[in-house]
Amino acid sequence: MFILSLKKYSLLLLCLLMIPLVSCTNNTSDDEKKTLTIYSGRSEKLVGPIIEQFSEATGIDTRVKYGGTSELAATILEEGDKSPADIFFAQDPAGLGALEDKFTTLPDEVLVEVNDKFKSDDKKWVGTSGRARTVVYNTNMLTEQDLPDDMFGFTDPKWKGKIGWAPTNGSFQAMVTGMRKIWGDEKTKEWLNGINANNPKSFPNNTSTVAAVANGEVEVGFVNHYYLYRFLEEQGMDFSARNYHIEEGGPGALILVAGAGVLETSENKEEAIEFLEFMLSPVSQQFFASQNYEYPVVEGVKINPMLKPLADINSPKIEMSDMNDLQGTVTILRGVEIIP
Repeated sequence: MFILSLKKYSLLLLCLLMIPLVSCTNNTSDDEKKTLTIYSGRSEKLVGPIIEQFSEATGIDTRVKYGGTSELAATILEEGDKSPADIFFAQDPAGLGALEDKFTTLPDEVLVEVNDKFKSDDKKWVGTSGRARTVVYNTNMLTEQDLPDDMFGFTDPKWKGKIGWAPTNGSFQAMVTGMRKIWGDEKTKEWLNGINANNPKSFPNNTSTVAAVANGEVEVGFVNHYYLYRFLEEQGMDFSARNYHIEEGGPGALILVAGAGVLETSENKEEAIEFLEFMLSPVSQQFFASQNYEYPVVEGVKINPMLKPLADINSPKIEMSDMNDLQGTVTILRGVEIIP
């Protein structure tokens, strides 16, 4: 049961926070160990440590294939019933939605503690952490007062040559998928064309976008919130970039969710469910909040004090399960010649 798992993993959290006088590792023998195959659209830097803790706590070995969320979703679809994947761990809800009909239905006890907006309506996947879309800006060049109240403000010609984005990145495409739900396809195309007319500089990911903003290569960038805090941790508070949460809300203030589902073809469903329970336990939720600067999806876990509380972000009301048309978004981005 999920509640029992919370108690079990709370004990592990205590072990992790104390100087270990005894081992907290599960003593399962090698002969009894199971192996889970995880296809992870989340990077090893972000989730590798907590996956390792899962193995130590449960005695279940893991084999992880890392890659882009959309790339791995396409791989699973191509592999079909022969896919070795037990779990798809996605960076964004669009990737999860693309495989929703390939997932097994999750038991209620796994889902009960998770906020409704962070899980599938059909119980096919569950969110593990939340990320806010934001605008990162260079503090030597701009103040918040210089930034527009809504995303359409960035189509103004005064932003020409000053914008950074990552159109091939999964989280950007998830934002555009949400944009289509909120604005419709035609207004979304208008925004994309308006930004493209301002000659934005393209980057491969959020990290390189934030770095480019800080060094003045561009003045603003469209990213997920937590990448900034990783730079602040490494380089200190003099790092010349900060986040701006769009005041008028809309797609530029979306709260996206990373999450996971269990493949219907998995031969290790029991162990896969245990993995999801662990990702939703206090151990993992505090890891995501404290180490990754993300938002927990389970009540009672404190966010990092550097973060703006979710209640203070004017995020649009949109169900994550509605953001499943990733292919439609890719088609639009290709149609306006933003991605190849």
